[in-house]
Amino acid sequence: MIPVGAGASVPAPMRARVSIAIAAVLAAIGLAACGGDDEGSSSQQATEPDAAGGCTEAEVPEPKRVEFDQPERVLERGEQATATVTTNCGLFAIDLDTRRSPRTANSFAFLAEEGFYDDTLIHRIAPGFVIQGGDPLGDGTGGPGYAVDEPPAGAASYLNGVVAMAKTSAEPPGRSGSQFFVVTAPADAGLPPEYAILGEISDGLDVVERIGELGDPATEEPLETVVIESVTIERG
Repeated sequence: MIPVGAGASVPAPMRARVSIAIAAVLAAIGLAACGGDDEGSSSQQATEPDAAGGCTEAEVPEPKRVEFDQPERVLERGEQATATVTTNCGLFAIDLDTRRSPRTANSFAFLAEEGFYDDTLIHRIAPGFVIQGGDPLGDGTGGPGYAVDEPPAGAASYLNGVVAMAKTSAEPPGRSGSQFFVVTAPADAGLPPEYAILGEISDGLDVVERIGELGDPATEEPLETVVIESVTIERG
């Protein structure tokens, strides 16, 4: 797990697409994090986007340090499960891949049911590439206090709507904490098979795309505050 204070973010957008060397991609990669002590979380009531199709105004949540031991078993391998992510820009749903990524999906569901993701930021928005959240510190360095290892298949592709877990380039393939990213690239993000795949957007891709337009292309900083208000898990 990376030390607290180290940055964490998805590889920079493939501005030159596949013509960019893999080494350059890996050098830009940093997608995950660590953790600290639990100060609790306070979920907010879900809000709907305004009539113009934008986001309701939201305050930046206070950073929180959270530390768990290894996650408890809350999902069985192959169990059908959906994570509904409520933000101040609308809702989107993730079909969790409990068959090919059982440990990754279980960890995410465990954290969701503990309220870990409530009142956290979408802290990175790279237009046309990814949006990234799941850091309780809100700066790309936070995590749950543990790591899960589940290397993806060598043929893994990060297509539009795929949700995967963030890690740094120094960490082994498939390692993850709590930070996740959603691919907003029009087709394939062009990433190497290094990131544990959590699942795929099954509903609300328009919300994801709306959020994906709210970042500065140069800095990948959000231009508006986007808050994950809650993540709920539905089974079956």
